[in-house]
Amino acid sequence: MPWRALLLSFFLLLLILLLLGPARAAGEDSSPRLPAPKDVKVYSYNFHNTLRWSPVKVERGVVLYTVHFKTGAFNQWDEMNCTRIARTECSFPLSRNERLWTFVLRVRSELGQMTSDWVEADPFVAERDTTIGPPKVNSVIVSSDSLLISVSPPFESEEGTVQYKVSYWENATTATKEEMWVSNALFKIENLKQMTLYCFTIEIELVKYLHEQIPGLQRIPECYRTPMNETTRAVYIVITFTLVGLVLILMIIGLFFLSRHHKTIKYLCQPPLKIPSHIEEYLRDPSMPHLEALENYTEEALPDSLSVLYFEEGSKAYGDTLADDTHSHSSFGESEVT
Repeated sequence: MPWRALLLSFFLLLLILLLLGPARAAGEDSSPRLPAPKDVKVYSYNFHNTLRWSPVKVERGVVLYTVHFKTGAFNQWDEMNCTRIARTECSFPLSRNERLWTFVLRVRSELGQMTSDWVEADPFVAERDTTIGPPKVNSVIVSSDSLLISVSPPFESEEGTVQYKVSYWENATTATKEEMWVSNALFKIENLKQMTLYCFTIEIELVKYLHEQIPGLQRIPECYRTPMNETTRAVYIVITFTLVGLVLILMIIGLFFLSRHHKTIKYLCQPPLKIPSHIEEYLRDPSMPHLEALENYTEEALPDSLSVLYFEEGSKAYGDTLADDTHSHSSFGESEVT
């Protein structure tokens, strides 16, 4: 009957497929394969996600790579925008809702008709595995007793999902750090000392569901000096003008005193009249023949001669005058003896 022939043909076809299937699989397994990529890992910084791997080296040709992904909810591999690419990384941005999803990614190498085995990376959850960088400081307004700081998160976030840990301290060796938590992007550090150098650092934290917090990297310290307030500035101005006025008054009094008593000051500053020691010894020598004549010299002439010669030509002229006078008196004495 025709249906029996048809049924027999179906069983024969099924038997052939069963026999050819293992042979084809064995043939595919025996074909040459490319080395698989190594060091497959997902890197994420501020929710910028990238799958990276080490390049596959071959003697000839350019190796290309294909990346697939699947989620924890659907066990089905899908292609990404990284099919047969030459670079060794693949970026995959995620929406805010997808940050809580579990992603599994795999990559393989391809060269012509040859392919490698798939290599899977560890399961990735963005909010759990990303590295959160420090916040950005937009501006700092300094006053005498406070710092008004404006910051922004390093990634797009919804209101109430981030908070900031602010640490500040006086820039001194014995100063202790003060900490405060804020949820606003604009906040103020208050109760600071005037004319003091203060430093602060900020760390952002991501608030997840069930109040779980993911800390971020700490920002490098920034330092600002608080100025003096208006009251202190007014006091400094008054003190400065007072001191300048006192100095001017003292200068005027000093100039007036110098103009009235300049002769007395000149006399007091003048060195006393004194005979040089070697000349005094010469005159006091008893063996000198003119000593007696000098002692009998009239007292009226000596002061005039000494004062005039001292003020005009100095000690040398004074000594020369004494020598001339001594010689003249000595000659007079010799003429009398003769």
